[in-house]
Amino acid sequence: MPRPPDAEVEQRRQDVLRHVIDCGEVRIDRLTEQFGVSLMTMHRDLDDLAERRLLRKLRGKVAAYPALTMETAKRFRENLNLPVKEALSALAFAEVRGGQTVFVDDSTTLFPLVRRFAGPLSVITNSLEEARILGADESIEVRLLGGRYTEFDSCAGPDTVAALRRMRADVGFVSATAIAGGRLYHPVREYAELKTAALAACARNVLVVDHSKFGRTATHAYGDVGAYDLVVTDEGTPAEEIAAMRGLGVEVLVAELREES
Repeated sequence: MPRPPDAEVEQRRQDVLRHVIDCGEVRIDRLTEQFGVSLMTMHRDLDDLAERRLLRKLRGKVAAYPALTMETAKRFRENLNLPVKEALSALAFAEVRGGQTVFVDDSTTLFPLVRRFAGPLSVITNSLEEARILGADESIEVRLLGGRYTEFDSCAGPDTVAALRRMRADVGFVSATAIAGGRLYHPVREYAELKTAALAACARNVLVVDHSKFGRTATHAYGDVGAYDLVVTDEGTPAEEIAAMRGLGVEVLVAELREES
């Protein structure tokens, strides 16, 4: 049987890492069952992730680093599926107008979008990385939401939500960790609450999410995509998921990925 493409292998390893982070500790045999691969393949995946110090491989099980893994995983996600994220950002950027106030949450999916911003703009965010990116343009006013700093290099919690509720934006961009049948899920309650608060703070709401997030659930459900004015996704998203979203009355734009010649 031929080896799958490198991008597919990397995506599976990202999925494995996300699952281990969510659970804290997982038996290796359970991972092989969940991801439908051989024990040898799973050991190769885990060895690769352990060498990157993204998780700890123990006797018969793997465990997440309490904080270091989360931050390192952010950098890992930032460089994953970059062509897809660039295609999504090109479509989403059409929603931005000069002089607007824009909200952007801390998803790495949105980093390419933020890099397209040019002033005059006022940008609200809970992401320190996005604030650093935007800070290079003196014509962009950055309003960084305070609150509890987390291992995701962003702020979350009641203070962050309260600060956002005192603000108003013309357009807001968020991503999602998990979507199934149009329903939205997140493994961390505080971030689910922030995404919900953003809906009320923004006059127009745009969900930017790539195909890898569909067909998944997580601990905390926080509504459905029908709360958004627009969803931007890519052609790798399953047709049934796109149909489910459109069935909730939301406009869905699908980015096509061009093959490099």
